[in-house]
Amino acid sequence: MPPVRFGTFSIVACDPERGEWGIAVQSRFLAVGAVVPWASAGVGAVATQAWANVRYGPQGLELLRKGASASDVVSKLTRADPKRDDRQLGIVDAKGGSAAFTGARCLDWAGHHVGKGYACQGNILLAPEVVHAMSRAFESTPGDLPERLLASLSAGQREGGDRRGMQSAALLVVRDKGGYDEGSDRWVDIRVDDHPSPIEEAKRIFKLYDLTLLSREDPTTLVPLTPEVARVVQHHLSVLGYYGGRLTGGWDETTAGAFSKFLNENNFENKARTDQKVWPSILDYLQERATEETVRRTKTAPIVPNALERGPGAAAGAAPSGSRKSSAKHPP
Repeated sequence: MPPVRFGTFSIVACDPERGEWGIAVQSRFLAVGAVVPWASAGVGAVATQAWANVRYGPQGLELLRKGASASDVVSKLTRADPKRDDRQLGIVDAKGGSAAFTGARCLDWAGHHVGKGYACQGNILLAPEVVHAMSRAFESTPGDLPERLLASLSAGQREGGDRRGMQSAALLVVRDKGGYDEGSDRWVDIRVDDHPSPIEEAKRIFKLYDLTLLSREDPTTLVPLTPEVARVVQHHLSVLGYYGGRLTGGWDETTAGAFSKFLNENNFENKARTDQKVWPSILDYLQERATEETVRRTKTAPIVPNALERGPGAAAGAAPSGSRKSSAKHPP
């Protein structure tokens, strides 16, 4: 029995100036990120879909690594494939050259659009406008490659996307030493394998991924820790159980220690600073968490006295500041 064909729309693209290559993809197919996207820093990116030939990924990258252009690789891969009419392929090379292929037996609507430094392709789409909208969004969206790829994917979905619906999405962007601890080139590697709104879920995950693992923020947006800002931070840390002192607005050793604990426990070590400034993304996240904690306290019935006043940052078994430990017994 042949593999299941799956409707998909994707974009392969690069930003040679930043040294980034990537793919964004959505499909009414489980775990599309396990099949479609392939990329290597300084080499290029490949998207293989429809009745996907996964060999196109490693073989295409190897040909690119040897100096072949995107158009040459598309030609070589498809010419040697007896099932080429069932395949769809998009490639961008190290220099920004791009090419795509749509087989004659790909299910309607199927086609592609190639532009400078990118290629958009899709099959089983609602209409040709899907890939055209993706192209326009990629060309007009400011920012770096991940933002432009996600914008392109959203634009395609707004025009109908895969006509069968949505299920999974993926975003892969590579750059030299871009991975965790510089141990790989996988700068951004996000997969949403099964979700009713996979593109929006990918955006949500990317926001956390960006906050946790990347350093993309503009240094000019750093916020000085003025007394007003420090007081707000103290308040939020207090709500979350990391800080038990007074809201003085001073950035003393206790406040700095509580803030450091918050960063470390939430995997934000890359956002730690020693210059009395803080990233705005951290302030936003801290406020979101404090607001969620406040809502939790108003909606959750306490089982243990004062439990709702402790916050997630409090030490296990610790009573809140200014309260007494209860000696009352409670049911298990």
